[in-house]
Amino acid sequence: MRENLIAPCGMNCRLCVAYQFKEHDINKRGFHRKYCPGCIPREKHCLHMADKCELIGKGKVRFCFECEDFPCKRLKSLDKRYRTKYHMSMIDNLQLIKEQGMDKFLDSEKKKWRCSKCGSVICCHNGLCLNCDLEKLISNRKYRWDDEK
Repeated sequence: MRENLIAPCGMNCRLCVAYQFKEHDINKRGFHRKYCPGCIPREKHCLHMADKCELIGKGKVRFCFECEDFPCKRLKSLDKRYRTKYHMSMIDNLQLIKEQGMDKFLDSEKKKWRCSKCGSVICCHNGLCLNCDLEKLISNRKYRWDDEK
């Protein structure tokens, strides 16, 4: 886990399906998805927040928690969707960074999102490790957490 892959909104880009698809070059396996290097490496401030927040959009703050409106309505909505569908909270991520620092946050992310089989990182959008579970994703391209139930 790297600090430059933590977006201003609290998203850990390392966990994102678009980032992992790029990292594993999944399109050569028949997918046709956009790849993403992460918000900070491509010099963007946050896909979901920059268009609605001048501070984020112009890079005036590094993280949303630096704003007096934290958590704003937009972040709360995004956070609710991620809590419900993807087993993560951007607001919790930002609180942990604010209260305990980036190193503690990155350590906790390594543990939380570690594949129990190979030690790689699982994807927050589908719960799969692309090292171990790629065939599952190839056979069900819309695979999501708990599809096997």
